[in-house]
Amino acid sequence: MTQGFDLAASLARGVDGRRGAWSFVQGFAAHWADGLKDGDGWADADLAEAEERLGVRLPAALREAYLLFGRRQDLTSNHDELLGPAALYVDDAGEALVFRHENQGAASWGILLGSLRDDDPAVCVRPDLADKSAERWENWLERTSLCFVEIILSESLQADEERCDYLDADDDTIGILEKNAVRLPFPVYPAGQEHGSRWFLGQDVLLREDDGAAVLARGRTAADLDRVRELIPGDWLNG
Repeated sequence: MTQGFDLAASLARGVDGRRGAWSFVQGFAAHWADGLKDGDGWADADLAEAEERLGVRLPAALREAYLLFGRRQDLTSNHDELLGPAALYVDDAGEALVFRHENQGAASWGILLGSLRDDDPAVCVRPDLADKSAERWENWLERTSLCFVEIILSESLQADEERCDYLDADDDTIGILEKNAVRLPFPVYPAGQEHGSRWFLGQDVLLREDDGAAVLARGRTAADLDRVRELIPGDWLNG
């Protein structure tokens, strides 16, 4: 619980569907960043222009995310980039509508064209490989709204060095994390994989564990982050 915002409970509702997802984003922004306000989203006209240019209809969940907070780069683009409506595109193979890029071009996220008719379609990721013939769209998360919850969470870990940090992990690190933080109700991803990224909550500290190899942390304050550094010892990048 953080000043009236129960992150775990709100996240559980956000995982269930679109309405809960947008409510979670609003609550998280209000208590962990700057609250949402008018003008944080793109206009309907911007999305309509993108649809006309692309010749496709944007899924409801994608439209809702862009309308609500699509212009808030501090929530969506601290590390990876959420594309604006004018930058949305269909990949060269004509397989997917691309809406997000990894910050060094190592991957892209998109929705398969055959799924655009769904209100809240699955999101796929495609790595940028040296062997282009080996590139494939792979499962990421089962719904677009869920993907945007993940975007908000992950980009919060890259907000600033004062409140965010990174630690190379080992089995001992993960054991301490699991003992001292609460596992959040977000599915392991990429979808369909037994091991991947998991989310945890400490005392006013949000943490993501990536397949046992790394832990990323974001405190609501610098003091909160210092506390988790003491709790989980190691060579923290910014500590």
